[in-house]
Amino acid sequence: MSDVYEPYERLVRILVLGKAFEVPENNLVLRQLQFVAPDIGYGQYCWNAECRNCEIVYLQGEAPAASGLACRIKGTPGFRITKLAPEMRYSLSAVLAATPPARE
Repeated sequence: MSDVYEPYERLVRILVLGKAFEVPENNLVLRQLQFVAPDIGYGQYCWNAECRNCEIVYLQGEAPAASGLACRIKGTPGFRITKLAPEMRYSLSAVLAATPPARE
């Protein structure tokens, strides 16, 4: 476990543009995505909600789609990201291309 992640005991499944990833529970979405795509740490993110480069549209539970910043939202089991800001799409492009679509 790395010092950049909040303490976690297990990985949870989230969907990003229809692709499934196992990420550490109890962490912000941007950190969770860094777990599967370490290069996010080198992206143009401020990590404090000022740049908006980590903006996402997401579904959580039965709630309607919402937009928010991945540096401020914690991903939970079943969290689904349906849209990524251009910087995030770029940072995740290799891992998204290499991951097959999720089976529901």
